[in-house]
Amino acid sequence: MDFQQSPKAVALLDRLRAFMAEHVYPNERLYYDQVAADRWEMPPILAELMDKAKAAGLWNLFLPESGHGAGLTNVEYAPLCEEMGRVHWSSQIFNCSAPDTGNMETLERFGTEEQKDKWLKPLLDGSIRSAFAMTEPAVASSDATNIESSIVRDGDDYVINGRKWWISGAGEERCRIFIFMGKTDFDAPRHKQQSMILVPRDTPGVTILRPMTVLGYDDAPHGHMEIVFDNVRVPAANILLGEGRGFEIAQARLGPGRIHHCMRLIGLAERALELWCKRLKGRVAFGKPLAEQGVQLDRLAEARAMIDQARLLTLHAAWRMDTVGNKVAKADIAMIKFVAPDMAAQVIDWAIQAHGAAGLSQDFVLAQSYVHARKLRFADGPDEVHRAQVGKLELAKYA
Repeated sequence: MDFQQSPKAVALLDRLRAFMAEHVYPNERLYYDQVAADRWEMPPILAELMDKAKAAGLWNLFLPESGHGAGLTNVEYAPLCEEMGRVHWSSQIFNCSAPDTGNMETLERFGTEEQKDKWLKPLLDGSIRSAFAMTEPAVASSDATNIESSIVRDGDDYVINGRKWWISGAGEERCRIFIFMGKTDFDAPRHKQQSMILVPRDTPGVTILRPMTVLGYDDAPHGHMEIVFDNVRVPAANILLGEGRGFEIAQARLGPGRIHHCMRLIGLAERALELWCKRLKGRVAFGKPLAEQGVQLDRLAEARAMIDQARLLTLHAAWRMDTVGNKVAKADIAMIKFVAPDMAAQVIDWAIQAHGAAGLSQDFVLAQSYVHARKLRFADGPDEVHRAQVGKLELAKYA
């Protein structure tokens, strides 16, 4: 195993940390104030910080093998992604946020030149955003082969019908394109029924019904929307890779996205630990500082070990992705996907407890951080799916 960082990656991390300290942390409260003033519009401070990040060369850092990004390996990107994860919304500043990262990688790998020119270029530039429309309310979408939305060929067009929900990113007015997953052939072999197609948001028949709330949070302006597609007609040229290739694309798309979630969660947990320690040093209860309470010291030790274990497991998965490829590293990716959200939720929960009732309030980022970590036990596949995959792969060694 080699987790050594190149001089280029070390320099980028130093610059990113300096940018976070100078521009992001001081504007964290302003961001939430501006979102509260206009729920579904891009906060002005976000646009301002995106311009600064682009000018500083801290842009599209996630793209590993592309002339459009920093050209980093997964191991090199991991500490950068962790640093961005310390503030839940900050990855947007650097054009490194989900679902755009996965959608950009999908378009880059599987899109035609025309599709790239129309949609990938503005996504890389940060002038638009995107969403990935797969999950459906009527079926257990943890099994992507269950989806029932239809994509039917009609001459030079496809006609799309279906109901989707938890479509992250679709709330923002800058979201202009959906990658939609549905079935083009209900009678084909199970993993060949699905296809993916590009659907512009403003296409007639696309109706956004409502934002879904996550334990009470609507995650504006990003949002997780419920959407109806009613006889939505798009050109046949909008299909990605061809009919029956949707499941294949989904597997390729979700691999890097899963590990990016984990990297960001480690940053979120580190931030919670930092706030927790500062709280312990500054509060007195029952005649002595909280920092001297035995239960807090025990929890701090456990949290430190849990974060470091998750980080090492994530770096190992990143190294495997770099050296043997995503497909071979599927067990490593699956393991970190259920370990990191669990770890982050527990660490943040302990940090909330140390803050007392204040930890539940809007005066600290902990409550929203906890909700985000808990949510990611479902995103890109629930824990149970990843645990089952790891278990099966382990048993297969002894067949």
